[in-house]
Amino acid sequence: MSLRLVLAATAALAFAVPAFAQEAPAAAPAAAEAPVKSPAEIEMEAKAQAFEARMAQLQPELEAAITASGGDQTKGMADVDAVLARYQPDIEGFATQLEAFIDSEIAATTDDAKRQQMTEARGQVGPALRGIPAQIRAGAAQAIAAQAAAPAAPQ
Repeated sequence: MSLRLVLAATAALAFAVPAFAQEAPAAAPAAAEAPVKSPAEIEMEAKAQAFEARMAQLQPELEAAITASGGDQTKGMADVDAVLARYQPDIEGFATQLEAFIDSEIAATTDDAKRQQMTEARGQVGPALRGIPAQIRAGAAQAIAAQAAAPAAPQ
């Protein structure tokens, strides 16, 4: 496995955490030469795509919770936590699957430099995935505070 999958998963994470009321940039075009993928890599890519789709479902739920808070930090964060609780098993499950996949790739490679790169990537990917809820909570708290500070719209 090249680091392509790990980097793609990490890039997906960057867009998985909602940037409230912002659109994610379009994905970069695929590389001109695509190496042959192993069945395990194809399976992991499918899991990554499913995870990305699941995280895309998270954003509108979070935006609704923040909007419904009306600037009330306690209510808003309770609603955000309820949303995150539904997605936490997906986040943890994908992190575990990706780490196991990388571990199997590390074990299978004989190239020391490649093994070192994959080991370093593995050390970053799991914590990044597991850090999604904390990043979301921090962003949600800021969005709710901004909503509370915004002047009321004239009626």
